[in-house]
Amino acid sequence: MEQRRTLYHRIAGGSVDRLSALSDGIFAVTMTLLVLDLHVPVVEEVRRQRPMWADGATEPERALWSALTHVGPSALAFALSFLTLGMFWMGQQTQLNYCTRGDRQLSWLHLSFLLGVSFMPFSTALLAEYMTVRLALLVYWVNILVLGLLLLACLRYSDRAGLLREDREPGFAGSLRRRIVVAQALYLVGVVLACWNTYVGIGLIVVLQLNSAFAPRITPFDRF
Repeated sequence: MEQRRTLYHRIAGGSVDRLSALSDGIFAVTMTLLVLDLHVPVVEEVRRQRPMWADGATEPERALWSALTHVGPSALAFALSFLTLGMFWMGQQTQLNYCTRGDRQLSWLHLSFLLGVSFMPFSTALLAEYMTVRLALLVYWVNILVLGLLLLACLRYSDRAGLLREDREPGFAGSLRRRIVVAQALYLVGVVLACWNTYVGIGLIVVLQLNSAFAPRITPFDRF
C-alpha cells in the first residue's frame, strides 16, 4: 500500500496542459462574474417623457445621468479587478508555459492560487459597495497580496524542483520573482495612501495595473 501511495504521489498532477486548461476556465468564469455587479439603474422618471430644459436636456436624461454617477464605484472596481485578473492570468500562464512537466505539489500550489482568484468577485463587490471605507480596500489588497504570494510560491517551487525548461532565458526566474515583489510593494504604497484618501490609493493601483498591461518603455516603469 505504501509503495502504491508513493507511486501515486509521483505521477499525480503531472499534466501542465490540464492545469492550464483549468486555470483558463476559472479565470474566464471569474472575470465574467465581475460584471454581474454592474446593474442598469432603474429610474422611474426616465420612463416618462418630460419637456426639455433650457440646455436641451430632458428631465429623464438628467435623472439617468444622476443615477449613472452612482454606478461609478462599481464600474471602477470592475475595471480594476479585470486588469488585476488579467495580469495574474498572464503571470501564471508565463510560468506554466515554461514548465516541462508538473507534479502533485505544484498542482496544489496552483489550485490554491485559483482559490484566491475565485475570491475576487467578493472582494470586488465589497470594494464597490464601500469605496470610501479603508477596511474594504484592505480586504481587496489582502486578496491581491495572497495571489502574489501564491504565484511567487509556484515559481520558487517549480524552479527548485527542476520543473522549468532547461532552454529558458538566463535570469528567467529572477525576472519573474522581481516583477511580483516590486508590484506587491507598490500595491502596499497604494494601501498606505488610502489611509489618507481611498480614491488616491485606488487611483495608484489602477495606474500600476495599466502600466503592467501596456508596459511602456519608460524607466523605471519598464522594470515591472
